[in-house]
Amino acid sequence: MTAERTPQAQPPTRPETRRGAVPGRPGLVEFVLEALRALYGVPEWTPGRPPVDELVLTILSQHTSDANAERAFDRLVERFPTWDEVAHAATDEVADAIASGGLAQQKAPRIQAALRRIHDERGDYDLGFLGAMDARDARDWLVRIDGVGPKTASVVLLFCFGLQLMPVDTHVHRVMSRIGLVPPATPADRAHDLALDVFPIGAMYEAHVNLITHGRRTCTARNPACGRCTVAPRCRHVDPAAP
Repeated sequence: MTAERTPQAQPPTRPETRRGAVPGRPGLVEFVLEALRALYGVPEWTPGRPPVDELVLTILSQHTSDANAERAFDRLVERFPTWDEVAHAATDEVADAIASGGLAQQKAPRIQAALRRIHDERGDYDLGFLGAMDARDARDWLVRIDGVGPKTASVVLLFCFGLQLMPVDTHVHRVMSRIGLVPPATPADRAHDLALDVFPIGAMYEAHVNLITHGRRTCTARNPACGRCTVAPRCRHVDPAAP
């Protein structure tokens, strides 16, 4: 997730005020959720790291593996014990600390700029206030930070607070597009909003985790294992006329 980080658990139950639906394909969303549960179970949500930690880790996870991102994060906090030190350190020193995560020369100034922006806006590095906001308003607040897109913002808010947002990484985007949960050729940024109308409130975390898992294990970019896919009967990658 990192932004493809694979989380471990499901947010607290919230009142379900709408049912997910795809126009012209009744029952598809419920079918997909059940089909993925049959393969991967129902993930349970537990609060993750403090949100500013999650934000930095998610930036580090871009274009690298979970293991590399975690290693870079650990080295960063070992070298700089506070976020204030990270924000005001020489950028080359920050880049050196996170080198194991890849693209350090791009990620270091991005992390520092994000931390400085948060401090300028809030007077500290505490993002806990976002958990009390409407999900889309909280996402809008985060994406105003340079280098923080809807995927990164949605990861932080879903993993830390259980806010009902759908982080759309490459796996989620591919699987949703193939099944037909979003229209063909929908850009990933647009899919973040469409997913909020597709999946019912309360199901975002489960859907996110199981779609990522499906994209990694079954609906892979090359040679998807359609023959053992429980979603195949209603997948438009398998049958363009699937109901």
